[in-house]
Amino acid sequence: MEQDPGILVGYRMRPPANGVTSGNNVTAPSAVSLREACGYWLRLGFISFGGPAGQISIMHQDLVERKRWISERRFLHALNYTMLLPGPEAQQLATYIGWMMHGVPGGIVAGGLFVLPSLLIMMTLAWIYIAHHDVPFVLGIFYGVKPAVIAIVLAAAHRIGSRSLTTTFARIVAALAFLALLSGHAPFPLVIASAALAGFAVVRLRPRWLSVTGAHASATQDYGPALIDDDTPVPPHARFNWRKIVQMAGTGLLLWAATLALLVFSFGWRGTFTQMAWFFTKAALLTFGGAYAVLPYVYQGAVQQFQWLTAAQMIDGLALGETTPGPLIMIVTFVGFIGGWNAAVPAPDLPVLAALAGGCTATLFTFLPSFVFIFAGAPAVEATRHELRISAPLAAITAAVVGVVVNLAVFFARHVFWPGGMGAPPDLIALALGLVAVVALYRFRLDVIPLIAWAAAAGLTLTLAGVVP
Repeated sequence: MEQDPGILVGYRMRPPANGVTSGNNVTAPSAVSLREACGYWLRLGFISFGGPAGQISIMHQDLVERKRWISERRFLHALNYTMLLPGPEAQQLATYIGWMMHGVPGGIVAGGLFVLPSLLIMMTLAWIYIAHHDVPFVLGIFYGVKPAVIAIVLAAAHRIGSRSLTTTFARIVAALAFLALLSGHAPFPLVIASAALAGFAVVRLRPRWLSVTGAHASATQDYGPALIDDDTPVPPHARFNWRKIVQMAGTGLLLWAATLALLVFSFGWRGTFTQMAWFFTKAALLTFGGAYAVLPYVYQGAVQQFQWLTAAQMIDGLALGETTPGPLIMIVTFVGFIGGWNAAVPAPDLPVLAALAGGCTATLFTFLPSFVFIFAGAPAVEATRHELRISAPLAAITAAVVGVVVNLAVFFARHVFWPGGMGAPPDLIALALGLVAVVALYRFRLDVIPLIAWAAAAGLTLTLAGVVP
C-alpha cells in the first residue's frame, strides 16, 4: 500500500515544465534499458553541481518532469529513505531509483556513476594541487577561494538551522554541540551520540518539546503517467524480505571485511591505507546531516590524529570539493590522495601511485556503506520512519549538526583570517573577501560556482598585483 510521500525538507521543486496534468491524455514512456539508464547516470555524474539540493533538483526535473521514469510521489518516497540514513542523500537517491528500475545492477550503476566523474576530477585536481601548490598562480587562486568557503559554510549552517531549530530544545542542543566542539575536548562521535540520547530521553519524558514530523507535502504535481507510477506494484527485488535483507547486508559486510583484510595483510593494521579504510568506514556511518556535519570528524582524524595533511590543505580540499560535481563528501578523496602522497608506502619513488591508492581507499570505504543501506536497509527504515521513537533522536541529531557546522566555520575562520594565530593581527584583505562573499550569497543570492570563480579571480589578481604575498 502506498504511504504518505512524507517530508521534503529544504528542497523546493520546480513547477511542471510542460504543464502536464492528470487530465491530459499522455501515454506512459517506453521501458528504459539498463544501457540507456547508464548513459543518463554518467551524464548526471558530470553535471551534479550545487550540493545535495541542486543535485536532487536536477534529478527531479529529469526523472519526474521530463523523462517520467518515476512519479513525484514515489520520488519523494525514495527521498525520505535517504534523509533518514547516514551518507550523501543525493547519491543514495540515485542508487535507490536505479535499484527500483533495474535491481542491484541498476543501483550499482546509478550510485557508482554518480561518484566516478567527481572521483577522477578530484584526484586530477589534487595532483595538480600537490605538485604545484607553491606556484603563485595556484597560491593566488586559493587565497581568494578560502574566504569564500567560510561564507559557504556559514550559509550551510543557516540553511540547516532555519528548518531544524524550530523549538527551544533544538536550539539548546545546537548550542551545546557548538560549545562542546569549540572547547576542543569533545570528539565528534560523542557529540552526535549525546544528541541522539537526548532525543530518546525527551521523547519519553517531554514529547511535546519535539517537532519531529516537519512539514508534509500537501499535494504533489502530476506530470503524466510514469514508468514507476503511484500505483505501480513494488517489483519483487524491492519487496521487504528478511532473508534478502540479511543476504544483502552479509554480502556488503563480507566485501568490506575482505578488502580490509587485504589491506591488513599487505600493510599491517597500523599501515596508512588500513587506517584510512577503518577511519573512513566510521566517518561513513556518522554523516547524518550531510558532508558539513562530518567534516569536523574528518578534520580531527585526518589532521590532528593521523596527520595525513595539514589544516591549510584541509581547507583547500574543501574549496576543491565545492567546485567539482558530485557529493561534497568527495573531499575524502582529496584527504586520501594527499595522505597517500605523504606516506608513499607502496612506491617511495612514485608517490603518485600511493596518492591514487589513498584516494581510492578513502572513497571506497566512504561510499560502500551507502550501497548496503539502500540494498538492505531501506525497507526497514521506511517501516519505522513514522515512529516517534525513531524520528525524535534524528531530529536531535539534526539540531546538533547546526552547532557542528557553525563550529566548522569558526575553525576555518581562525586559520584563514588569523594565519599567524589569534594573537597576531588579522588578514584584513581576507576578511574583506569573506565579507563580500557573505553579501554575495545572502544579498544577491549568488550560486556557489560563480562565487568560487569570482573569489578565485579576485585572489589571483591580488596576488599577481603584489597586494598580498
